[in-house]
Amino acid sequence: MAPQIVIPEIYDTLILSDLHLGADMSRAREALRVLQENQYRRLILLGDIFADLNFGRLKKEHWKFLGYIRKLSNPKRNVEVVWVEGNHDHGLTEIMSHLVGVRVYQEYQWEYQGLRHIAVHGHQFDGFVVHNVHVSYYIGTLLYLQMQKWDSKNKTVTRFLDRLGTRWQRLSEKVAHGALAHARHRQAERIFCGHTHAALHQHDCEHGTDYFNCGAWIDEHPTYITVGKEGVQIHEYAERPEEPHPAGEQSLADAESAEFGDEAGFVEEGEYEGVAT
Repeated sequence: MAPQIVIPEIYDTLILSDLHLGADMSRAREALRVLQENQYRRLILLGDIFADLNFGRLKKEHWKFLGYIRKLSNPKRNVEVVWVEGNHDHGLTEIMSHLVGVRVYQEYQWEYQGLRHIAVHGHQFDGFVVHNVHVSYYIGTLLYLQMQKWDSKNKTVTRFLDRLGTRWQRLSEKVAHGALAHARHRQAERIFCGHTHAALHQHDCEHGTDYFNCGAWIDEHPTYITVGKEGVQIHEYAERPEEPHPAGEQSLADAESAEFGDEAGFVEEGEYEGVAT
């Protein structure tokens, strides 16, 4: 009997958030593999793709991720690339539209299989961030980035504090509650968020609405979401022992950052793996 040929599914949408490029814990290399190894018609970067506005913190693997996003945004690829602004991305709208050729939204909506979908980062439903913008930046961002420098190579302490903060603030519950209310207001059946760094699915039985959180890419178990014929799925990235996460890689110097075009592949078009055409 001839071997069966398995045709990989082409997803309608692939969603990932909270990559925090510029942070030592960012799993940019692994996130890039996910984009290269899957096929999809739409990619949604659901906010907090950057840790802050300091591009000097970006490592080589971070620039390569951005380079691939720019390749995907080429109209010849037939992939719609959507960037939804997060609280850490605030102020980058104009920069990103020029840097990687991607339009940035506060909120994005689309229809699939007769259902209305909404993608919004989720910080809008976090009262502390909304009412304490400066405190959130100086304590929640700058101090957090410095702690990663002090932490061990595996970032055990920082990751523990990140999870502890989410539970202590009951952040997952707050964002889920606010998101479901927002979906009802917009008459949407599905709503997708990031921000909490905790993957989650919650169903509102009374209104038939589903909330999904796609987690983050700074944890030991990064996650992403796909929307396709089989519905909505939350996937956990499968770690590869032979390719450990290089947490200790040094940041690029300003001179190296200037070579972004060559390093990221902006100058020559390379192979485009995992892109639906």
